[in-house]
Amino acid sequence: MNVIKKSFDLGDGRIVEIETGKLAKQANGSVVVKMGDTMLLATVVAAKDAKPGTDFLPLSVDYQEKYAATGRIPGGFLRREARLSDYEVLISRLVDRALRPLFPEDYHADTQVMISLISADKNIMPDCLAGLAASAALSVSDIPFNGPISEVRVAKIDGKLVINPYLSDLERATLEFIVAGSANDIVMVEGEANEIQEEEMVEALKFAHDAIKVQCAVQLELTKETGKTVKREYNHENHDEALKEKIYAETYDRVYAIAKSGLGKDERSEGFTAIINEVLDAFPEDTEDLTKALAKHYFHDVQYDAVRNLLLNEGIRLDGRSTTQIRPIWSEVGYLPAAHGSAVFTRGETQSLTSVTLGSKDDEQMIDGAFLNGYSKFLLHYNFPGFSTGEVRPNRGAGRREIGHGNLAMRSLKKVLPDANENPYTIRIVSDILESNGSSSMATVCAGTLALMDAGIKIKAPVSGIAMGLITDEKSGKYAILSDILGDEDHLGDMDFKVTGTENGIVACQMDLKINGLSYEVLTKALNQAKDGRLHILNEMKKTISEPAADYKPHAPRIVSLTIDKEFIGAVIGPGGKIIQEMQRETGATISIEEVDNKGIVEVFADNKASIDAAVARIKAIASKPEIGEIYTGKVKSIMPFGAFVEIMPGKDGLLHISEIDWKRLETMDGVFKEGDIVEVKLLDVDKQGKLKLSRKVLLPRPPRPEAKQDNAPAAPQG
Repeated sequence: MNVIKKSFDLGDGRIVEIETGKLAKQANGSVVVKMGDTMLLATVVAAKDAKPGTDFLPLSVDYQEKYAATGRIPGGFLRREARLSDYEVLISRLVDRALRPLFPEDYHADTQVMISLISADKNIMPDCLAGLAASAALSVSDIPFNGPISEVRVAKIDGKLVINPYLSDLERATLEFIVAGSANDIVMVEGEANEIQEEEMVEALKFAHDAIKVQCAVQLELTKETGKTVKREYNHENHDEALKEKIYAETYDRVYAIAKSGLGKDERSEGFTAIINEVLDAFPEDTEDLTKALAKHYFHDVQYDAVRNLLLNEGIRLDGRSTTQIRPIWSEVGYLPAAHGSAVFTRGETQSLTSVTLGSKDDEQMIDGAFLNGYSKFLLHYNFPGFSTGEVRPNRGAGRREIGHGNLAMRSLKKVLPDANENPYTIRIVSDILESNGSSSMATVCAGTLALMDAGIKIKAPVSGIAMGLITDEKSGKYAILSDILGDEDHLGDMDFKVTGTENGIVACQMDLKINGLSYEVLTKALNQAKDGRLHILNEMKKTISEPAADYKPHAPRIVSLTIDKEFIGAVIGPGGKIIQEMQRETGATISIEEVDNKGIVEVFADNKASIDAAVARIKAIASKPEIGEIYTGKVKSIMPFGAFVEIMPGKDGLLHISEIDWKRLETMDGVFKEGDIVEVKLLDVDKQGKLKLSRKVLLPRPPRPEAKQDNAPAAPQG
């Protein structure tokens, strides 16, 4: 074996090691990245040639965690790793978005990157090492790649910026971003923050980029030592310069005119399609399919150039707006009468119908991952059906894009949810995108905010979001920053930068770059322009609803929380759950109970007050301790010669002595009570053995004492 190892210091004594030449040697490239006890195996394999007709990069990136890495056995019937979890999909997307822009534009071979968590330190998060591992595997392969790149997590903890902090420290972080980049540029950012200012975000990105430069330098050394500095030769594209000139000459001016016309999405698309169809129809009948495919490819280049030149030279966008102008906005809350909260948010040709559902603790999501496991009380699901863009597309469930967009919206809204002690509900938000032409994830953030306020959830502040774009010309140095981008501007542009925040600052962001050389000056300008845009959107939202509703909907479920002594948890549950199941069945309420800090926390959940009151009364009766001096309505359980035993609480009997039944003296218990009688008593005392002493007579009016004979009273007459 020719094992090669490289290592670097994160700057605080923590060491990251990269090793190649030991594992998975039949892959085109493989490495193991190690930090502490955390180890990632990354492999990359690519086909030698592209499939015929492929004009894009068929790249697949899969991150998967082996349960053995954390000493766990998977749940479920199969007891083996199955489809990727949402968490694994999100990490796969982070790596994909970092790698994809660095492959050559004319490279179209099937390429697969696989990253496996094979050992885990429970305090070292593996996601911030996944991008490094993938890039290092490419670096030691012969696959063409304009890297290396790396990814790091940057967080501000106790006022100090830290690279790849421990999981235990992240709870104190005020900002947390995953940043990916090459030695020269940042290519991807995703994360969240506690209402930070734009300058603070730029500072964090610069700090992260400094760490990325070190990690890229180490990979270059690794490439040199493995002898993989020369990559494989390939030819994945056919070119016909004469055809290209013909397509440009015949279509550019017409495409430019349509781009400048300000037509809507559908009309513009129809206009472009008509142009290329006219060109194709003019070809001779025996024209090869390859020539037609090339014509379509060059026509796409025409669209790309025309739209960008229109913006850079005349400052005109496809829909006629200025670079800072936001599309018209309208919104409505309470649209769904049966939902616990709902909203419609429409911005231009993008529309989200969002609902909020309030649930109990039993509705929490169980997270059963190899690295992360536990429960989540906040869920956000984003759906993107084909009809939203006028397409016929089968519904196969949530794809990676939907998971990623939903996660960005979830990050944004969770920052303003009330604290756990103020919000007993499990909250599920569902955003159904009904129309889409740019930034449906930001529409989800806005609609989600409105729906939460409609539901009466006391959020800390409303959140809005905006998607920013960028058009650049490296030769001339011209650039244009676009607010509220269209779908075509995203596709044909150089940047998709989504920013969400409140009036006080940024709470989440997601950025993808397709170019080299974005300066921090341009980035700062884009952030400030985004701030103006999201504040404008926020003001439009406030015209619909400006603060949370005073109360929940009448049909929304209610939750009452109780705290009971630990010793009563078993009594409330009962043997085999008999008591709690009986209470739920008879009251119609849902009851959950757990031990927290040596106390029993009980939540009673129902959609009507009567059910809650009935359940609460029964729980209190079981879990209450008898208090001396309190008056109880009890049931006679048994009668003895010396008194009666009265049940004043479930399972708690006290002795009502014959002398405490009435003020008058009772010689016998015959005829005084019968079993099952209801009697009101007062608890007089609890002795050392826990026996209860009851009294009934103290609750009865005390009869007056007989008057004593007076000494000076006249003597009775003698007979």
